[in-house]
Order: sequence, then structure tokens, then C-alpha cells
Amino acid sequence: MAKDTVLKCSLCNRDKKEAKILIAGINGHVCDNCITQAYNLIKEETSGDQKQQIQHSLNLLKPQAIKAKLDEYVIGQDEAKKILSVAVYNHFKRISHVSKDNKEDIEIDKSNLILVGETGTGKTLMARTIAKLLNVPFCIADATVFTEAGYVGEDVESIITRLLQAADYDVAAAERGIVFIDEIDKISRKGDNPSLTRDIKEGTQQALLKLLEDSIANVPPQGGRKHPDAKMIQVNTKNILFICGGAFDGIEKKIASRMNTQAVGYASSMNDEKIDKGNLLQYVSPQDLKSFGLIPELIGRLPVLTYLKPLDKETLRQILTEPKNAIIKQYKQLFKMEGTKLEFEDAVLDLIVEKAIDFKLGARGLRGICEAIMTDIMYTMPSDEKQTKQFTITIEYALDKLKAARLSHLHVA
Repeated sequence: MAKDTVLKCSLCNRDKKEAKILIAGINGHVCDNCITQAYNLIKEETSGDQKQQIQHSLNLLKPQAIKAKLDEYVIGQDEAKKILSVAVYNHFKRISHVSKDNKEDIEIDKSNLILVGETGTGKTLMARTIAKLLNVPFCIADATVFTEAGYVGEDVESIITRLLQAADYDVAAAERGIVFIDEIDKISRKGDNPSLTRDIKEGTQQALLKLLEDSIANVPPQGGRKHPDAKMIQVNTKNILFICGGAFDGIEKKIASRMNTQAVGYASSMNDEKIDKGNLLQYVSPQDLKSFGLIPELIGRLPVLTYLKPLDKETLRQILTEPKNAIIKQYKQLFKMEGTKLEFEDAVLDLIVEKAIDFKLGARGLRGICEAIMTDIMYTMPSDEKQTKQFTITIEYALDKLKAARLSHLHVA
């Protein structure tokens, strides 16, 4: 009787006893070790091509070009747009030029940003517009829903899950994306002085630290829940740009206190230049963020700090009508699709702006007021067989609709 043939790997000649798995083919066998090595070789070969594809898809504009594009969508806030444009350009230039040509071996640090400004001043819009301009994945996360491990709430790593979803689960693309963390001020600890018992909000800030700098986030596949035995997708956050925004309601008091109590150095020179008490946000510093309740480690990972001016009546009026995607232009386009030309009396536009100021919601409040005025006509017009070719929103019509929506308690000059 002939001896049984010993099965061996056709590539490395390991026999079945030495290999964990021996996969049979038509004319031979391959062991698990050779399969792993082949996979790693393919991954190395294709990663270079993938990086080139991502680089090609990245539309890296120069700072002045970025600001010019922002000007089309965001009215005012020139200082914030300039700082944001420079920071974003430097960040993507940093990750676009691999350090092969860097003979001095100088590593450029990442410059995450923090935007301070009232609600509705354009923080989210600027971040979203820049991501769209550069053609990179973008997601928005609300800091208020996150907690540190062990508490009820979302894990901070779920931020990366959202970014990965925005990148259609393309890890390489997600690792060059932009994340906007809104309402970062809402996770401030209660006071500047750390207590012996750390509160949950401070713990949430601690949980964000590694994510903002350089860490490997383990993300469940297809957005599922984390499970100890589940295979995770690993995403490196080193080249993800984080932009944080917050209203920091009441921080002006911290700024005023700092500038009045310091008698030498920077504060003294500022006092000599006559401080603009109507816009104290322009003097905001990392020290004020610390006094408000952000921990120093988190502030250190957000090195670029800028502010957004409160929106006055004139700026809100421009926002309503001038940008590419202005609200009034959107309504006119909707009516144009129905074959009707839509017009607004100037007094109506002034009314909408006055109401937005009354609500103290900034540009975000404009949409809600417009909807209250426009809902009825948008409801009836598509079904109207005797549809007019032109419709004008008059001040009487607008006031009537606001009254019906219980939004008419407004003094109009």
C-alpha cells in the first residue's frame, strides 16, 4: 500500500502540520502565511496609487482663493475667513507633500482650529463650505451628546464613524477629512479651578484629546455598535482637521475681567489703544477659554483661535439676498420651477431681518421667519390651476402670515 502524499504549500513548501490553514487550489495548495504576505504586498503596492488618487481629487486652493470662494457664500467675517483659509491651506499642504524630500526631517504639526462666536454667525457654514471647496469628506458632530467611557451617551470615537460614513467607508479618504465639532463650549467644566472630583464634562474633554491629535480610532464596520469580539476598522486621526465652534455665552465677562485687571504688558497696550467694548470677542485669548472651563490640554490641541463678529442689521440683510445660496434666491428658484416669478418688497426683507435680531438667532433665524411667511403660498401655488405668472410678497401679506404664526410681536420702524 502506497504511503499517503504529504500536503505542502506550493509557495513556501510548508507541510500541513506547520501551517494553520492549507487552502487547496487546482494544481496545488497555499498556506495562511503566504496568503498574509501576499495580502500585505498587494496592500503596499495599491496604497501608493490610492494616495495619488486622493491627492488628485483634493482641490487645494491657495489662501486668497479659498477666502474668495468663502466670500461667495459667507457675508462679512473677513478676519475669521482669512485665518481659516491660511490654517486649512497649511494643513492640507502639510499632508500633501510627503516628507521624502524633507532632508532636514522637519515635521509640521497639525493646526486644529477653534471658532468663537454667537449662534448663527457662520461657524458651521464656513467649515462646510471649505470641505466642499477642497472636495474632502466632512461631518458635523455635536459635542453635547458625547461622554467619556463608562457614562451614558455617545463615545467620542463615533465622530470618526460619521466621517467614515461621509467618505463612503473609504478609510484613506476619511483620514484626510474635516470634522466640525459644534457647541464645544457646552462641555466646559463649571469653573477654572479643577476640583478633586472631576466632573463628567471635564472627562469628555479628556476623551477628545487623543482624537484631536494623533491616534488610531477603532470604528465598527458599517456604523454598527461596538462589540468586544467584532472586527473594527482602524482610522488614523493624524491628518484629520478638527474645527471646533462654540458661542461661549458670557465669555465677554472673562475677557473684560482679564483686560481690566492686568496692568502691564499686552493688556496695558490694549488699554492705551482704547478697547472696543462693543466687540470684546476680538480680544479673546486661550486664557479666556481656560477661564470659561476648557482644560489647558484641549486648548493646546486647538492652536488656531479666531472669533466671529455678531451680525448687525446690515449684514443680515446682505446674508438674506446676496450670497450664492441666499435664502431669497432659493425661494425665487423654487417659484421659477413652477413657472412663477417671485418678488419681495423691501419692507418685507427689513421685517425678516428685524425679526431675526429680535430672536437673537443670527443668520440661522432667517430661514424660520421666511418659512412662516412662505408656507401657505408654497402649499397652494402648485395646485392652483389659475396660477399667476408673478407673485409679490407685500408687507401686509408678510405681517398677516407672521401674525397667524404668532410671530408678529415686533416693532417695525
